[in-house]
Amino acid sequence: MATVTVRHPAVAGRFYPRNPDDLRAEVENYLRLSETAAPIKAIGCISPHAGYMFSGHVAGAVFARIEVPHRCFVLCPNHTGMGRQLAVMSEGAWETPLGLVPVDHELAAALRANFPALHDDFAAHRVEHAVEVELPFLQTRQPRLTFVPIALGTRQFEVLDQLGRALAEVVAKQPDPILIVASSDMNHYQSDAVTRAKDQKAIERILSLDPAGLYEVVVQQDISMCGLAPAVAMLTAARHLGAISAELVRYATSGDISGDRAMVVGYAGMVVS
Repeated sequence: MATVTVRHPAVAGRFYPRNPDDLRAEVENYLRLSETAAPIKAIGCISPHAGYMFSGHVAGAVFARIEVPHRCFVLCPNHTGMGRQLAVMSEGAWETPLGLVPVDHELAAALRANFPALHDDFAAHRVEHAVEVELPFLQTRQPRLTFVPIALGTRQFEVLDQLGRALAEVVAKQPDPILIVASSDMNHYQSDAVTRAKDQKAIERILSLDPAGLYEVVVQQDISMCGLAPAVAMLTAARHLGAISAELVRYATSGDISGDRAMVVGYAGMVVS
């Protein structure tokens, strides 16, 4: 019998509760706080990946707003520098305190065939937190979840554009709905006022469904949006899949929780449909 590769939690007990009951209660509370209307069908979304104390309410707003299908791509930045710059896990499962989430090997294989620059690489994912913190929300909203994790260590626009186009082609051929999640925080470690002003410029480009404009404003305005690469790829895919609108469902900074306005991180929850 073949051994299944399991990616074990790297930040349970730090970014979110390790105890399953505590974790489920916290996630359900964040989702419940944001239930305002019937969830909509979405092509993609942007959700933050900080500790739940700081950004869980923003992530909850995102995942309460949308229907979560049982198949997803989850794209994240590579904070650790480990592994390949374009790294997917195409086999195995990810463990969270809420249970195992199978990797959608058929979806991963289809994307690798369409975008050969993507490498199967466990090292890039082993201790990277930015996919992991999204999973309890996705699991809670969709108990039958399967997904494809992709860690991006490059910010070359041409590569991200190609990845987005490849994602769109793969999604368009599937009989089931697929959600593309871009895991990203916004500007880092500047004052609350500066962070809000910078983030607004990036948010405006996302609302305009403008991946090239987002890339340009983040680079030109020195906005330290860690998930620029996932956001560009997701927006590119969404546009090719016929997206017509984007919505800012919640924005916050860490200063809203800590009270420290001198040095904050921004969090934007956005839905593309």
